[in-house]
Amino acid sequence: MDTTQHNRLISFIWNIADDVLRDVYVRGKYRDVILPMTVLRRLDALLTPTHEAVLQQKRELDAIGLKDQHDLLCGASGFDFYNTSPFTLAGVRASGVGNIRPDFEAWLDGFSPNVQEIITRFKFREQLRVLEEADRLMGLLERFLSPSINLSPKDVLDPQGKLIHPGLSNLGMGYVFEELLRRFSEENNEEAGEHFTPREVVRLMASLVVYPVRERNLSTTLTIYDCACGTGGMLTEAETMLKEIAEAHGHAASVHLRGQEVSPETWAICQADLIIKGEAHARVEYGSTLSADAFKRDRFDFMLANPPYGKSWKLDLEKLPAGNKQAGEKVNDPRFNVTHHGETLSLATRSSDGQLMFLVNMLAKMKPVDEAARAAGQVTGSRVATIHNGSSIMTGDAGQGESNIRRWVIENDWLEAVIALPENLFYNTGIATYVWVLSNDKAEKRRGKVQLIDATERFEKLRRNLGKKNCQLSDADVKWVLDTYEACEDGEHSKVFPNAAFGYWQITVERPLRLRVDLGDEARKALAMALKGTKEEGLLPVVETVAKARGAGPHRDWNAFRQWVTDAAKKAGAKVTDKGWKALRASLATTEPEAEPVRAEKSGYEPDSELRDHENVPMTDTVKAYFKREVMPYVPDAWVDDEATVIGYEIPFTRHFYQPAPMRSLAEIAEELRWLEKESEGVLARVLGGQVQ
Repeated sequence: MDTTQHNRLISFIWNIADDVLRDVYVRGKYRDVILPMTVLRRLDALLTPTHEAVLQQKRELDAIGLKDQHDLLCGASGFDFYNTSPFTLAGVRASGVGNIRPDFEAWLDGFSPNVQEIITRFKFREQLRVLEEADRLMGLLERFLSPSINLSPKDVLDPQGKLIHPGLSNLGMGYVFEELLRRFSEENNEEAGEHFTPREVVRLMASLVVYPVRERNLSTTLTIYDCACGTGGMLTEAETMLKEIAEAHGHAASVHLRGQEVSPETWAICQADLIIKGEAHARVEYGSTLSADAFKRDRFDFMLANPPYGKSWKLDLEKLPAGNKQAGEKVNDPRFNVTHHGETLSLATRSSDGQLMFLVNMLAKMKPVDEAARAAGQVTGSRVATIHNGSSIMTGDAGQGESNIRRWVIENDWLEAVIALPENLFYNTGIATYVWVLSNDKAEKRRGKVQLIDATERFEKLRRNLGKKNCQLSDADVKWVLDTYEACEDGEHSKVFPNAAFGYWQITVERPLRLRVDLGDEARKALAMALKGTKEEGLLPVVETVAKARGAGPHRDWNAFRQWVTDAAKKAGAKVTDKGWKALRASLATTEPEAEPVRAEKSGYEPDSELRDHENVPMTDTVKAYFKREVMPYVPDAWVDDEATVIGYEIPFTRHFYQPAPMRSLAEIAEELRWLEKESEGVLARVLGGQVQ
């Protein structure tokens, strides 16, 4: 598309907002009118040449009583949409003497159902009342129908056949719409990041999923999916890149786009953009991916997403069927409960942050690897790129949802790389963000490994901040990341680790319970109060017998005390129940480090819950060696409860790239001390009104 034409169209439409909507809408709400009107004017420009043919077809179909008219009306219009209103937008303006709102609404009502849904999600009909009351509706039409711009695909010529305005292709219109969206996003920075990922980040992510298969045979049907698609930028960017690569290699790729979006206005923007670009095979569904998955049985070749992070998914959790709590399942959904190495893993994260749930959803939609297809040089399996914040790499203890997800991903050898991006790269957050790159068809050199790339210093500053965004990735920065990723080598900004480097065993270290027993008067009174009126009150004479025989104590061996009580009870014809032993322990016993360990009924010792500790043992080590080296020298009576051992995974990114600040030389420190001493003398002299001797 010609850059001059592009910029002129953008400027003209952008100025409509200031010229027509000022004093009626606040600047942050201009988009509520301009975006849907841009879409509708483009659709009107496309449909006007075949408008009469559509009306004729409509009359004929009505005459024969055919109810399902959609396909035939689309055939008459030449597009996947149509309008059966007697008006075009120019016709609405021409009929507009006084109140034009009824004719405008009639024109809106004539659109096909797929356009009707866009109008509804935009809530555009609600804007008509505001525009009418402010007497701005006609002015809005006049500006969008101005001969100064051409939103039609056909060239505008003067009577002599000279070109006045070149036609605007679907791709060109898509660029115009994307640029409008970007500008409105910048104007409304508080909300921008919720549905708009910076273009250079999208380009980076698309490159990371598409470039690695550029040498494969792309002459086939390929699918691209975004489960939190926002305005669809990732879908269309990945499609454009995929088609360019295919064309460069002489391949004819047929690309189908799939997405889901929960925000009604954002869904409308995405759907409108796809219609504008003529994406006949695209399908973007409205609704929540987590609780109302629209693609349950589908599998995709490429998947990209920038899901919301730090955002609650509690409402989705409540809508999903409950899982088996005894099995540790939060929800009964096959995406979020998986069988892994014979073990059932719950992948449901805490309800306060659902970002990793979107990743799990995508991984559930990976295509299986076809070995024959791979051998034939075809695309097989799936490639995924998704953005997360730092919580995704570290949050969650062993056995919790976040850790289970990392374990499931890494032990299946799907994680290729994690890339740290610069801070302040996004519009609505300045926190650290990371791109995860995943595939179930890794290249040979990546198998069993994960690459960490530190790109935090790869950026160029913006002249002015756009909300929190104060920098961007240049083309050179994107290329650097891609080259570093493809090299997959150790270096200053790239580290390659075996999968096991991120795993650990969380072991439970137990120490024996050590109890001393007090049989003094006060302790026996406390026992009497505790047992009064209970079935165990008959134990009191038994305890009195033991106290007389063994003394008040303290006795530092619970095992011996237990035997004394058992023998005394047997002689008295009584039996000590479990409840009785609990009462004796609660009233008579206290922990003491010097006491003998309490033996367990079956074997070993009873653990002291107050002394229980947890240790994370790296999988690059062994539990036995770690315990012998790190625990036994300090607490020789400790042991590991093997049944309580849990596997965990985390990605301590910062630790691997930490660069300690170099220490200052002694000369620098001495010079600073002399300067501080001199300065303090000067302050003291001023306070005392003279010189310091």
